[in-house]
Amino acid sequence: MTSRLRLGVNIDHVATVRNARGGALPDPVRAAHQAVAAGADGITAHLREDRRHIRDADMARLAAELTKPLNFEMATTPEMLALAERLKPHAACLVPEKREERTTEGGLDVVGQEAALVPVVARLTAAGCRVSLFIEADAAPIRVAAKLGAPVVELHTGSWCEAVVAGEAEKAQAEFRRLAEGAALAASLGIEVHAGHGLDYDTARLLAAVPEFVEFNIGHFLIGEAIFIGLDAAINRMRQAMDEGRAAV
Repeated sequence: MTSRLRLGVNIDHVATVRNARGGALPDPVRAAHQAVAAGADGITAHLREDRRHIRDADMARLAAELTKPLNFEMATTPEMLALAERLKPHAACLVPEKREERTTEGGLDVVGQEAALVPVVARLTAAGCRVSLFIEADAAPIRVAAKLGAPVVELHTGSWCEAVVAGEAEKAQAEFRRLAEGAALAASLGIEVHAGHGLDYDTARLLAAVPEFVEFNIGHFLIGEAIFIGLDAAINRMRQAMDEGRAAV
């Protein structure tokens, strides 16, 4: 029997709303606690170098207060590495970061940065963090991830989700096939496979039918849905969609 998919909820964009006006509200840590109470299996937060949403104090509170695993998305910079070593989150997901981008635009270039990533992965592992690499679902980066000894990869689902939303059926089919094949390769190499970026109810349901996926990390869509139906209801509907897709395996 295929195992139940885990749902990680990204609370970055609660902080985006807070920072648009300044002050302390809405509180992203409160949102994290509410997400856990609603059934989230973990919380993801990305502390960007420019602090555009999550702040250092948010990360410290999340690390201290959460009763579920904290997934710290971070750039591979000395500052972020030192912070992860101090906070010791359950997981550290290494992601690319460009100051001018609105959101993460693709996977980390682990092939080109392999040598630089060796000490980063080693230090995070020594700090007790479960290292995850946010990468494209292609054979080369997946094989490098295995070589680096990363126990987890998170496959970038943005290109597939964008094609689905745009109604580009042929591209969507090709991207889905790439994700499924990438997940199968990673699992065959002993790597736990996660997915994230751009997922909504429909795409999460479809992707859940790929048995190698263990966890989805979803943020922007859930926070947007929460405006209309509430965070609890949005998480419950996402959980239902994921369970429906997994039941088809």
